[in-house]
Amino acid sequence: MNLPGFDPEILEKRFPYFETELRQAIGVEGRIAELNEGDEMIREGQYIKSFPLLLEGVVRVCRMDEDGRELLLYYLNPGEVCAMALTCCMGHTKSNIRAVAESKVLQVQIPIPCLDRWIVQFQSWKEFIMYAYRKRFDELLETIDSIAFKNMDDRLIKFFTDRYRTTGSTIYSGTHQDIALLLNTSREVVSRLLKKLEHDQRIIISRNKIDFTLLVS
Repeated sequence: MNLPGFDPEILEKRFPYFETELRQAIGVEGRIAELNEGDEMIREGQYIKSFPLLLEGVVRVCRMDEDGRELLLYYLNPGEVCAMALTCCMGHTKSNIRAVAESKVLQVQIPIPCLDRWIVQFQSWKEFIMYAYRKRFDELLETIDSIAFKNMDDRLIKFFTDRYRTTGSTIYSGTHQDIALLLNTSREVVSRLLKKLEHDQRIIISRNKIDFTLLVS
């Protein structure tokens, strides 16, 4: 491993199915980078110069509309990759998504030329990339179904359950406006639905914090 200050066991922990030679190649070619909560991993409209492998932390992937409002697509967990970013890397096109750190993030940045080469060289990398495409495609279909067929209170509940599934935490820190932006709706709608959930004793609301333990238990 040539990654300075990096524990190679993290790669083995996050990607145990990679060949030893592939993990060694990542150690030689990759570069470690850290992000703080709120930092952009990928900016919409930019060319992606290196491909991120997520080792620690959580990243949200979203689309922006013309008014600057976000539509949450999915979350990335440790050991996962953004298939939409991968498409931009391999197609040498500008990013059509935005990826933001939800917590402190540790990542390995892989040079773009490695992506094609490793698909031919390592079977586990090829399978990993194909699985990433399939998983994200399924999640995008779920997002489309949610927008097209679910009402907003169902989408709000899904927002909390998805966060719990991704982070393991039942506490959301943020404002009603933050949630509204992620769900591409108004703050007034979110506030009204949160009040209803609180009235039904499914969540507990405090200043810039929502405890949704009862909602997912």
